[in-house]
Amino acid sequence: MAEYVLGIDIGGTNTKFGLVDREGNILHEGHFPTQADADINAFLDLLHSHIATLIADHHVIGAGVGAPNGNYYKGTIEHAPNLNWGEIVEFKELFEEKFKIPVALTNDANAAALGEMLFGGARGMKDFVVFTLGTGLGSGIVVDGKLVYGYSGMAGEIGHVSVNPDGRHCACGRKGCLETYVSATGIKRTVSKLMADYTRPSVLRDVPYNEIDGRVITEAAKNHDYIAIKAFEYTGKILGQKLADTVLHTSPKTIFLFGGLVKAGEYLIDPAKHYMEEKMFKPFKNMVDLRPSALMDKNAAVLGGAALGWTEFGSK
Repeated sequence: MAEYVLGIDIGGTNTKFGLVDREGNILHEGHFPTQADADINAFLDLLHSHIATLIADHHVIGAGVGAPNGNYYKGTIEHAPNLNWGEIVEFKELFEEKFKIPVALTNDANAAALGEMLFGGARGMKDFVVFTLGTGLGSGIVVDGKLVYGYSGMAGEIGHVSVNPDGRHCACGRKGCLETYVSATGIKRTVSKLMADYTRPSVLRDVPYNEIDGRVITEAAKNHDYIAIKAFEYTGKILGQKLADTVLHTSPKTIFLFGGLVKAGEYLIDPAKHYMEEKMFKPFKNMVDLRPSALMDKNAAVLGGAALGWTEFGSK
């Protein structure tokens, strides 16, 4: 009988899931609202209503889950700002008790890195980094073919390195974190500032603030909107400078960018490349490839969780 794993991605708004074979083909997939304000048991009941039949009807050897602040070592979700399930959630224990299959848990960006390594552009690579540019900024670091978890199980929080210690307020409680500048919410804040600083016309001035998002800004940039292009240049500059810093730590062969903002293409990637090389330590100049994720047009969230599942349980 064919073997499958369940790939699950828990977001603050939606949860995605899929039944995935060893080659990364998704047999079945779906999604549902996470209901982050309910408790963890209510969430697991809802998840059960979607995946119990899949487990019963197929040979499912395990599940891989990407979640905000997922701790790989402990199997816990810890202090997740967008999930009101408590400070420390014993996710692995609760999941395995309910579903009777083994589960591995990590944060969503680590899962994305594993997905890139098994099913995407990092196949065959041993040293690379994935940056996920969504509501916040996540990162997954692979060194010598292994995901870096560190002592705590939660290494790789590059989204919370400091750009400016007196800068923008972050949801983590600190100021000036990278994700307050380089993310969908970060570029929205940049657009707001640019519209205040410049008198140039912009289609974004006619969009209610609560409707401005990465997609709207990307569309404006592609239509040669001055404010939108400036916003991507500023975002790319900060990103590029921090990419150069990242290279100093692990010397990756490639850095992959994933997420909705990356659909802006050259408007984001060109300034990021320029400022990465401008700030790069000389021994690393022109050595690191910066490119979009190869999973951009696929359900990368599900494939990331599935990659974790196959990595943990596929040889058993």
